[in-house]
Amino acid sequence: MHPSYADVTAAADRISGQIRPVVMARADADTVPVDGQVWLALEHMQHTGSFKARGAANFTLAHREQGQLPKVGVTIASGGNAGVACAWATRLVDSAATVFLPDSAPVVKVNRLKALGAQVLSGGASYADAAADCQRYADVTGALRSHAYDDPYIAAGAGTLLDEIADQLPNLDTVVVSVGGGGLLTGITVAANHHGVRVVAVEPENCRAFNAALEAGHPVDVEIDSVAADSLGARRATAMALSAAAEGEVRSVLVSDADIIAARQSLWDTRRLAVEHAAATALAALHSGAYVPAHDERTAVIVCGANTDPSDLVGN
Repeated sequence: MHPSYADVTAAADRISGQIRPVVMARADADTVPVDGQVWLALEHMQHTGSFKARGAANFTLAHREQGQLPKVGVTIASGGNAGVACAWATRLVDSAATVFLPDSAPVVKVNRLKALGAQVLSGGASYADAAADCQRYADVTGALRSHAYDDPYIAAGAGTLLDEIADQLPNLDTVVVSVGGGGLLTGITVAANHHGVRVVAVEPENCRAFNAALEAGHPVDVEIDSVAADSLGARRATAMALSAAAEGEVRSVLVSDADIIAARQSLWDTRRLAVEHAAATALAALHSGAYVPAHDERTAVIVCGANTDPSDLVGN
């Protein structure tokens, strides 16, 4: 069951004052070569460098309100960003985080976790391996198990981003969002359904968990092989995302790794924004023509994270 719009507004009240309101920037033709009116939602400027701070804060504060925050703290399996957000959020309540990472997690994210005081443990070769180790740890220690994306508090927190975008763009037609496991997509879609906004869900061609779930009519496992896999590499989309999508207008599109790399480079070239490949995936839909806004369409593209090593950006 996906969260309701009331859950999104409750999350907004709960995390108010703890997160940074999103900054919106009008995109010119150099950044987004389309005819429509396009804005960039610069959520990569959020605490911890990604939208994940919203859900993590909502999850942690809600459990504290309910008296369900154990002394041993919170544990999570993550490709990096959710773990960083969890570590940051536990500090809001004087708690601690134990984060299980797959061996492929980027060094920049590992270092950020350690700087936040998290206990960082190896979780094997894949996210699934890390998740299994995390569950075993929670079972043994009594730590509160959080999830990178499949949790209603996490999704509702993410949905607060769409409300902020809609407040700044009251005639918004479409929001374009990168998709991994579906936590951000769920929250964005729940809020978008309330506002009557179309959602374009963008995935790499070889990380297409949501796209495959739509085709099958239920969540299915997919193979993972993409430059954006460290953030978008979930093998299976959530049932929450499918449920929310069924209640509104959601279009699923796929982009190539080459499209993602080009979009990421363009953000650096035209705006001096150094973002993750996952964050550039949404923009890649417009760059590649996978999604073409109408001439009078008002579109927001979510730039969701910046925990990246920028050394591979040309002209750095």
